[in-house]
Amino acid sequence: MKLIFTTVLALLVTHGLIAQVQPLELGASIPKANIRMKDVSGKLISLADVRTPKGLLVMFSCNTCPYVEKNQARTRAIGSFAQEKGIGFIVVNSNEGSRDSDDSYKDMQQYAHAQQYAWPYTIDSKNELADAFGASRTPECYLFDSEGKLVYQGAIDDNPADETKIKRKHLELAITEMTEGREVTVKKSRSIGCSIKRKGK
Repeated sequence: MKLIFTTVLALLVTHGLIAQVQPLELGASIPKANIRMKDVSGKLISLADVRTPKGLLVMFSCNTCPYVEKNQARTRAIGSFAQEKGIGFIVVNSNEGSRDSDDSYKDMQQYAHAQQYAWPYTIDSKNELADAFGASRTPECYLFDSEGKLVYQGAIDDNPADETKIKRKHLELAITEMTEGREVTVKKSRSIGCSIKRKGK
């Protein structure tokens, strides 16, 4: 049974149905910071462009994942909070496998307008950024400090499925601790959401 499972898993990875990515380690530098991505504004933007002297928050997201929909208000709130704290914020759509449907560039533009995004929302062509980050879910967040080092990775809070049952706002607290010069107490949490739709190679 174990051999069958391993063989099936290998076939799925080979055909691009399951991504084999290496998770970004805590303390790692911002990967692929200078890759230019197409923003919903029509401009080409890199992580280096968005990063500020105080840090950078990268969120992998999309248009239609039920968990992204559950976190819409929280995404707007944490984006605004990050910017208020002087942190650069960018939302990245890596769903290359859905680019011809609900995660098309036109749909991204409409989604960003409807959500009143006041930050970049970019296309991750060929999953280059998601692969470099080891991102596998939407939404999934990566917070980098003033030196460009990863200090937090995971979910916005401890209950992505139900905001009425949140006990700890992981990302907000991480931003607060980081900007106040304190060590981030919870550095990783479990990202719960839809898998990033990578196109078969």
